[in-house]
Amino acid sequence: MTLIPALPFCHAELRAPKPKSERYPKEISTLGDHIRTHRLDLNLLQEQVANQIGVHKMTINCWEGNATVPEVRYVPAIIQFLGYNPLPAANSLPECLAMARMALGLSQRKMAETLGVDPATIQDWEAGRHQPAKKSLEVIRRVLEIR
Repeated sequence: MTLIPALPFCHAELRAPKPKSERYPKEISTLGDHIRTHRLDLNLLQEQVANQIGVHKMTINCWEGNATVPEVRYVPAIIQFLGYNPLPAANSLPECLAMARMALGLSQRKMAETLGVDPATIQDWEAGRHQPAKKSLEVIRRVLEIR
């Protein structure tokens, strides 16, 4: 904050937050933007973040520059680093399945193995082409902790 000293004839103080550095993203819309913002807030180097997430520092550079997007297997470590889940809120069962799967860092194939179904079934559920049966929904809720 910048303070302007009070003048002898005026007892007002002007306060304003210090503007953010230009290194911050203009708009936070990608995982890379979330990572960069949090890294800068913590005053960390890309290498330090890379060590926490388990990737090379150039990977962090590419994510922050939005040249690449993180693989699903790194999403849990990113969520842990951020301290919150930056994935968009789900509005439907297919979106809920996809977001929960990604938050756990599971590929569709791994999720299919975990649930005991075919990978094509997961694709169909996430695409909204088919609804899981009641028995499958119970397993999904238990495994993915969906309510």
